[in-house]
Amino acid sequence: MSDPAVLRAPPELTAGPAASGRAWRLAAFAWLLCVLLIAAHHWQFWRGGRLDTDVLALLPRAEQSPEVARASDVLAQGASRQVVVLLGAPDWASAKQAAQQWRTAMEGSGAPMQSSASAGERAVDALFEFYAPSRDRLLTPGQRRQLEQDPAQVQLERALALLHQPGAGARLADFASDPLGLWPQWLQARSAQSRARPRDGELWVSGEGVEWVVLRYEITGQPFSLSGEARLQPALDAALQAARKEVPQARVLAAGLPLHAESAAVRASREVSTIGWGSLAAVVLLVWLAFRSFSPIALTALSLVIGVAAGVSVTAWMFGQVHLLTLVFGASLVGVAEDYGIHYFAARQSEPSTRPRTLMRKLLPGLALALATSVVAYLALGLAPFPGLRQMAVFSAAGLTAAFLTAICWFPWLDRAVPRSSRFADFVRGSLARFPRWQGSRRQHIATCLLALACIGGAVQLRASDDLRHWQGSPPELLQAQWKVGQLLGTPSVAQFYMVRGATAQEVLEREEALKERLDGIVEARLLAGYAAVSDWLPSLRRQERDARLLTQVETQLISGVNRLLGERLARPPSASRPLTPQEWLAHPASAAGRPLWLGEVEGAYTTVVMLHGLQDPALLPRLQSLTDGLAGVRWVDRSGDIASLLGRYRWAMTLLLLAGHVLVFAALWSRFRAAAWRAWLPTVLASVAAVAVQGWLGVPFQLSNILALLLLLGIGVDYGIFLLEHRGDGGAWLAVVLGAASTWLAFGLLALSSTPALHAFGLTLMIGVAVVWAVSPVFRRSEAVQ
Repeated sequence: MSDPAVLRAPPELTAGPAASGRAWRLAAFAWLLCVLLIAAHHWQFWRGGRLDTDVLALLPRAEQSPEVARASDVLAQGASRQVVVLLGAPDWASAKQAAQQWRTAMEGSGAPMQSSASAGERAVDALFEFYAPSRDRLLTPGQRRQLEQDPAQVQLERALALLHQPGAGARLADFASDPLGLWPQWLQARSAQSRARPRDGELWVSGEGVEWVVLRYEITGQPFSLSGEARLQPALDAALQAARKEVPQARVLAAGLPLHAESAAVRASREVSTIGWGSLAAVVLLVWLAFRSFSPIALTALSLVIGVAAGVSVTAWMFGQVHLLTLVFGASLVGVAEDYGIHYFAARQSEPSTRPRTLMRKLLPGLALALATSVVAYLALGLAPFPGLRQMAVFSAAGLTAAFLTAICWFPWLDRAVPRSSRFADFVRGSLARFPRWQGSRRQHIATCLLALACIGGAVQLRASDDLRHWQGSPPELLQAQWKVGQLLGTPSVAQFYMVRGATAQEVLEREEALKERLDGIVEARLLAGYAAVSDWLPSLRRQERDARLLTQVETQLISGVNRLLGERLARPPSASRPLTPQEWLAHPASAAGRPLWLGEVEGAYTTVVMLHGLQDPALLPRLQSLTDGLAGVRWVDRSGDIASLLGRYRWAMTLLLLAGHVLVFAALWSRFRAAAWRAWLPTVLASVAAVAVQGWLGVPFQLSNILALLLLLGIGVDYGIFLLEHRGDGGAWLAVVLGAASTWLAFGLLALSSTPALHAFGLTLMIGVAVVWAVSPVFRRSEAVQ
C-alpha cells in the first residue's frame, strides 16, 4: 500500500485494442466460471467425505485371475487386522503376572485394539464337544498307514501296552471306544498347527529360554489409516512399562501388518511435514529475494491453489474418490506449475515497459510447449500398475493445466504492480553471460570423455531390483520382531499358498486330500514344518467313510483279541452314522482355527487355501509348484513372486515408454525449433544418464520408482531448454529457470532424505537430474548473434 503504483491499472487494460481486450476478457470470464464450478464441486466433495485413507487402495493388484485375486484379498484382510503380542518372562508365573498387568494397561490405553477371543480351554472344550461323536471318522495320515500296514499281532500288543500303562484311567475315551489311543493323537495333531498351547487359561509357548504368553488383538476401525498419528505402538510401549513395574525382566514381541502400516504412516507424515514446509519456506524466500514484492508470491500461490482444487475435482470425477496420498503427492507435482508464474514475473522484471497482455502473448508459445511436454510425462505415470499413481497422474495433469490457464487468463488482469528489480535478480540474470557455452573445444571434449567414462562406470555397477521390500522399508526392529514371532508360533506365510477349487464342497476337500498326499513327502523330508488345510479339520465324506470302515475293522479285531487273552467281554460301540458336513462345521465354534482357510464360493466355485508352515528356502518354491502337476483344481500361488514379476515387467514397459516419451518430446521440440531442438532435449538426456550412473556408484537398487522419476525429469527438464531457446540471451528467462529449478529441486530432491526406500530412490534421481539439467541447459544455449 506504500507504493501508489500497486493500485494503478496497467495502461493496456484501459487503452488496448478493443477486439483484443474483449477476447482476453472473455477468456478470463470463461475461466472464472470454470473456477466457480470447481469451487461448487469442492463444497459437495468435502461435505461428502470422499477422501480415501486406506493404504491398501494404493497397492497394485497382481495380474492374476479373479479367483486368485479374491483369495489373496480374503487372506490379506484377515491378516490386516491382527496384532500378535508375545509377553515373556524367565518363568511361567512371572509371565502370567506380567500378562495381567499388560491387559489392564491396554484396556485403559484407548488404543483402537480389542482382545481377540481366547483360544484356550474354551476352544479345547469346543473341539472335544464337536468332534468326539465322530472320532472314529478321523485319522491322521500316520494313523491310517499304521492301521493299513501293521500286522494284527503288533496292533494287539500296542493296545495291551496302552491298557496297562500308568494313567490309562485318564483317557479321553474308554478302552473299548479307542483301544489304540488314536483320538488324543488326532487332537494333538490339530493343535500342532500352532506351537502355542493352552496352559492355565492362557496360550503359552516356550522359546529362547523365555516363557511367553500369547495375546491376540484385533484392530477396530480402519486398519491402515493414514492419519499420521501413532496410537498402537505407544499403547504397546506403555503396557510394557506397566508390566515391567511388576516383572522387571518382562519382554515383548509384537507383530502384525497394522504395526508396519502405522510406522509407515507416521514416518511419511513426519517427512512430508519436515521436507514440505522446509522446501516451501526456501522457495518463498527465493521468490522474495528475486522480486521483492508480495504480488508474484500471491498470484503464483493463487495459480497453485486453483491447480490443486482442479486436480481434486477431476480426480474425484474420474475415480469417485481421492486418496489422501494422491492429494499430498499430487499437490507437490502441481507445484511445478509455479514455473509459469515465475517465468511471467521474471519477464516482467526484465521488460517493465512491456504491457502485461503483450508480454503474456509473447511468452505463450513457450509456456504452452512446456505444459504439453510436462502433461505427457505426468500422464505416463498413469500407465504404471498402481491405482495411486494413476490418480496422481490425472491429478497432476489436470492441476498443471488449471494452473497454466490461471496464469494465462488472469495474470495480465491481476498483475497491477510495477515490477521491482533486486540485487539477487540482477546477479542471476547477469550470470547467464558468464556461463560457459558449448563450442566443441579440445578441453570440452576431454571433459566430456571423462564424464562419459564415469557414467559408464556407474552404469556397469547398476543392479536392478523388483523386490517389494524395497518399496516399504519397515524399521529393522519391527521386521526382527515379526520374524521371531513367526518362528516361535510357526505361523504360515500368506505370501505362498495353494488354492483349491471345485464344483462342490466335497470335490474341493477330495482335491485337498490328493494334494496333501504329495505334501506329506516333503514334510517327512523335513523341508517343510507342515501345512494347514480345511480337510485336516473336515475330511471329505469319502475319506470319512473309508476311515470309519478301516477303524471299525481293526478295532473290532483288537477288542476280540483282548477279550480272548484277558477273558473280558468288552464290546466296541457302534460307529457314528452321521458324518461331519461343511454346514455343521462352519456353524460351530470348533471351526475357528480352520475357518480362515475356507473361502466359500469364489467366482462360481467352492474355494479353499492350503497354507505352508516353515517355508524358509526359496529354492523349494519350484518343487512346491510342481506338486500341482496333474491335480485338477489345484493352483500354486506365489504372491511375492507375482508382484516382483509384475514390477519387473512394468519396469521394462515404463523404460520403453520413457524412450518413446523422449522421441515424442523431441518431435514436439523439432516442430518449434527445427535443427536447434537438440539444445533443449540433450540436457535432460544427459541428466537422466548421470542420475542413473550415480545410482550405480552409490549401490542403490534401480527400481520402478527410478523410472517414474526419470519420466518426471523429462517433463521438467525440457522446460528449461525451451525457455532459454525461446528467449535467446534473455537474463529474465535464465532467472525463471534458476528459480524454477531451485524450487523443483527443493520440492522433490529433498525426498532423497526419506527413509522409505522407494521415496529415497525417487528423490535421489530427481535431486541429481534437476541439478544436472539446470547446469547443462545454458551450456547448449544458442549464441545471441545467430538468428
